[in-house]
Amino acid sequence: MRSIAITEIGGAPAQLNLPEPEPGPAESRVRIIAAGLNPLDWKIADGMLKDSVAYSFPLILGVDGAGVVDEAGPDARFGIGEQVFGRFSGVPRGLGTYAEYAIAAEDDAVIPMPDGMLYTQAAALPTAGMTAVQVVDEAGAGAGTSVLVVGATGGVGRPAVSLAASRGATVIATARADAADAIRGLGAAETVDHGRGNLADQVRAVHRDGVDAVIDLVGDRAATERLVPLLKPGGTYVSTVWALNTDALEAQDIRGVNVQSTPTPELLERVVELVQTGGMRVDVEQEIPLARAPEALARSREGGARGKTVIRV
Repeated sequence: MRSIAITEIGGAPAQLNLPEPEPGPAESRVRIIAAGLNPLDWKIADGMLKDSVAYSFPLILGVDGAGVVDEAGPDARFGIGEQVFGRFSGVPRGLGTYAEYAIAAEDDAVIPMPDGMLYTQAAALPTAGMTAVQVVDEAGAGAGTSVLVVGATGGVGRPAVSLAASRGATVIATARADAADAIRGLGAAETVDHGRGNLADQVRAVHRDGVDAVIDLVGDRAATERLVPLLKPGGTYVSTVWALNTDALEAQDIRGVNVQSTPTPELLERVVELVQTGGMRVDVEQEIPLARAPEALARSREGGARGKTVIRV
């Protein structure tokens, strides 16, 4: 089967023809129609999980996917012909979603596709949507709160902006000038641009008393330290890249949260409900064929990607 895989940690992703996987007794094999691209994918290729799991090579990349079950074990949750999507856990076994087939394990965050949902939309939802819900929940975004979203133009940032705004929060989002209108269209009340000077100074010029929460999807420890003074006493700083010294923040009366992604079927069902009721948007910005996945991963690594990219398998 066609796939995008690496043959060693740190190796360049490339298209390889590999054997089709076979499902175990409690597993379903899914013919992948579309796969979602996430920064997590190239981080896994770089060895992000090497200290916690044993990598198996060749390692097919990808954790998000949508497709149709074509083979199933006797104890599998899904039967042949069912349309499913979600977050697949096969990467440590070398069985990611950048391939014609993937395996849905018993405890994966994989659920039936809602009626009328496109495969490309379904593939875009899992990691971006579930992460957005988690960070907005942790930030306590709601009516009367102000929230700065750093990395707002990315795959997680956009749904996070839309969700926080739908809950009534005043959202300040980072965006270059050419993306500002699109981010405001998601509900951001204001945008600030890294390229126009000190980010903290730009926010402070409008919010002299500071903000209630920061959702930081990209900043390293040095960057977070520059933004911490923006928070009001008792405020919350949320990081998805584990850049926070939570003990040091607690001493400053700041709640620091390093978010650990915890995908579950229940959380994905919540994402679907939010999308269907207009509480959150996860828009597909670009669709590409499987063969172009390596170059799209390279753009993501360089920070040049915007929005959500979906791979048509």
